[in-house]
Amino acid sequence: MITNQPIGIFDSGIGGLTVFSSILKALPQYDYIYFGDNARAPYGSRSFNTIHQYTWECVQWLFQQGCPLVILACNTASARALRTIQQQDLEKAGYQDRRVLGVIRPTAEVIGNYSDTKQIGVLGTKGTVNSGSYLLEIVKFAPEVKVYQQACPLWVPLIENGEHEKPGADYFIKEYLDQLMGQCKDIDTLLLACTHYPLLAEKIKANLAENFTVVSQGDIVADSLVDYLNRHREMEARLSKDATRRFYTTTDDTSDFDNLAAMFFPEEVKANHVAMKG
Repeated sequence: MITNQPIGIFDSGIGGLTVFSSILKALPQYDYIYFGDNARAPYGSRSFNTIHQYTWECVQWLFQQGCPLVILACNTASARALRTIQQQDLEKAGYQDRRVLGVIRPTAEVIGNYSDTKQIGVLGTKGTVNSGSYLLEIVKFAPEVKVYQQACPLWVPLIENGEHEKPGADYFIKEYLDQLMGQCKDIDTLLLACTHYPLLAEKIKANLAENFTVVSQGDIVADSLVDYLNRHREMEARLSKDATRRFYTTTDDTSDFDNLAAMFFPEEVKANHVAMKG
């Protein structure tokens, strides 16, 4: 019988570790399970139905491990699956007492504060960009901000395959940045709207003028979770607090996941394999 009730952190691969590390710094006392669907990554180029199916399968798996609260540390999943999960799936499956949160709304609430010109560039997967989620959400909180989007379909595969630090990645980073900046010369803030992209942050900054602000989501999502738990004391009381963390991945060979996770966590990471259907 499951007695601990950890917070679940989900991503299509390793990108969510950038968010998880920030959450751990802000809330180290809780138990956590991180689940990366690396075997089926990247999600960004997949159909709406497939992204929803994969995300919901992984969320249910985290529920079965005892997680009453799951964070989708994935922009594509947040853009394509979160609303359906929140509004339909939880009730249909009898999970009315569970909660699933995403990364888009917390980011949209504050991103306007970073820009002086009020011209913001959003870098994301095809799924996130095509959903228009940031266009819709940012205007709610900062109607004066103009948003320009650029899909970067090759960035996640580079990261998931451990190629992002090699010189060959530089060409694709510059290519997408040039396409984005070609839309508006007054952009002064770039939102890394994929939790994988902070792993490219230094290479991205090397292609930009010094006055640019490059925004990653980790601290934003962590601050939002702190606020959520303060406002929802009934959920906070349910969460177990033994400061444990467990890692799972759908890829057969977990060694690549373990090695990449070592960039974020001081202790050795030993992920367990989980087999999914698709």
